[in-house]
Amino acid sequence: MEYTIIDALLDVRKKKIEAFCEERLNSGMVAYEIIDEMTKGLREIGEGYKELYFDAELMVSGWNAKKALQILKPLLQEEVEVNDRIGKVVIGTVKGDVHDIGKEIVNIMLSSEGFEVIDLGTDVGKENYADAVREAGADILAMSALLTTTREYMAEVIEYFRAGNQEVKIMVGGGAVSAEYANEIGADAYGKDAVDAVRKAKELLV
Repeated sequence: MEYTIIDALLDVRKKKIEAFCEERLNSGMVAYEIIDEMTKGLREIGEGYKELYFDAELMVSGWNAKKALQILKPLLQEEVEVNDRIGKVVIGTVKGDVHDIGKEIVNIMLSSEGFEVIDLGTDVGKENYADAVREAGADILAMSALLTTTREYMAEVIEYFRAGNQEVKIMVGGGAVSAEYANEIGADAYGKDAVDAVRKAKELLV
């Protein structure tokens, strides 16, 4: 039986996601394509939050997405040699927000495409971002926010960096962020999903 990505993400028994990944792999899809499909499913659930889906569904979809990543991560291209790295990215979910699925997917995709990624986790404050960027000599700071109540903190972080004259390109993304909002707060780029984030990160290095 073939499952849709929404069926698989909302399965409380966490069995359908395994079958979903297996079916897609057997049909010839590569891990990147399955992750992209999963990202779209997560976005659809996020867009339906409070109307079609609620906290329980959001939590279950997060569990299933993590399980899918465990299955797919080993299938992505092998770790790129350190001397072949194309750039350094510091990534984290902003202060007040503990959602990490989207960030995890972007982290995996960036790593697989040759970036060295320093993942600060969730609920990250502006000082932590600044310290990590300085210590790593990062080219890009990537921030994520799923909640509209926390996305405003992105503007605070950007202001903090600009005031401190720290040279780094800043990319934002996540369920609460739009291209318009990214532009409004002065971000250098907006990634609408993991695939787009990788493309924008490469453009920022040029």
